[in-house]
Amino acid sequence: MGAAADIHRTIDAVWRIESPRLIAGLTRIVRDVGLAEDLAQDALVAALEQWPASGVPSNPGAWLMAAARNRAIDHFRRNKLIERKHEEIGYQLESRKDTTAVDLDSSLDDNIGDDLLRLIFMACHPVLSSEARAALTLRLLGGLTTDEIARAFLVPEATVAQRIVRAKRTLSEKKVAFEVPRGDELHARLASVLEVLYLIFNEGYTATAGGDWMRPALCEDALRLGRILAELAPHEPEVHGLVALMEIQASRTRARTGPDGEPVLLLNQNRAHWDQMLIRRGLAAFDRAEKLGGSLSPYVLQAAIAACHARARAAEETDWPRIVALYGILARVSPSPIVELNRAVAVSMASGPAAALEIVDALATEPSLAAYHLLPAVRGDLLFKLGRPAEARAEFERAASLTRNSRERALLLSRAQSCA
Repeated sequence: MGAAADIHRTIDAVWRIESPRLIAGLTRIVRDVGLAEDLAQDALVAALEQWPASGVPSNPGAWLMAAARNRAIDHFRRNKLIERKHEEIGYQLESRKDTTAVDLDSSLDDNIGDDLLRLIFMACHPVLSSEARAALTLRLLGGLTTDEIARAFLVPEATVAQRIVRAKRTLSEKKVAFEVPRGDELHARLASVLEVLYLIFNEGYTATAGGDWMRPALCEDALRLGRILAELAPHEPEVHGLVALMEIQASRTRARTGPDGEPVLLLNQNRAHWDQMLIRRGLAAFDRAEKLGGSLSPYVLQAAIAACHARARAAEETDWPRIVALYGILARVSPSPIVELNRAVAVSMASGPAAALEIVDALATEPSLAAYHLLPAVRGDLLFKLGRPAEARAEFERAASLTRNSRERALLLSRAQSCA
């Protein structure tokens, strides 16, 4: 019983590592991401059936690729090779069926970098909604099950399943090419890819709902995918900028929660618990992004802000004037109410709460922030510092009513109580 359990754990670990490469390679062959995933799942079932008896093969990735490829042959045979394209693919696969182990290795590794990059761009195509892109990316490239994705985003499993099915159907109906775009389209599509990765990371970094302040596994998945993308697109400064930002933010994970899982805000964190290896990696990625000429790119600017915090050995050593200046540049490069709210927080640290309150009050009529809990939370903090506790309490209570995260709600209600 124990040996079988060990085999199943090994298969699960192999699947997490190999499934993105497997699905990417199969998509290149069959030109249909939905069919590619089905074939990969068939190969996984075969492994679950055979490996407990035969043992884990020396090259499990190549074994899975061979099993999936044979199922592709069966699939095209069952469909009687209706289309000439299917006939050609089936013939090509059949002609390679009896290859040696070395050939199996090459079938898995051939063009694998290009295939993974194509799969990332396909899963994050703008024709899909951001929710669908996130779900499909975690499924195809993160190796997560539908249930795991549903639990991560606190939505019903059926909802995630529908998103994934519809996403694959849309990609097929729209005939989205399995390719890396070029020119202006590359820039537009790259922005979509980075947006999805950062969406996943942020959901892990500060959960929008539920009983946990953080979901570190989501951060790890987004960071792993970002690192892969950085290797596959080494000359894109925004990619390195996002990786730098995620590395530095992830370095704070251990310090962001207390003994009972309660949130610990940045200025109160024990910086001795920050992961110095992740900080070094983040600063190296940031340096690479700047050398590639991306110093004014949005993710690189955010990474520069994160680097200011990372370099400060104590909260009081933070270079707040520089952070204010960086937010000012970011507001011009990529204007948004969220950036302006973050700039207000930096202004409060550099120039005092009164100057910051003017910025926050100017955002009060911004429609996109009407239900954003951090707007009243920041305003409450500024009012408290200005000696206006009754107003501050009302703001903290309003912020608590808007958040869907129970940990964050408890923190805000505690701050409201402290105003009494």
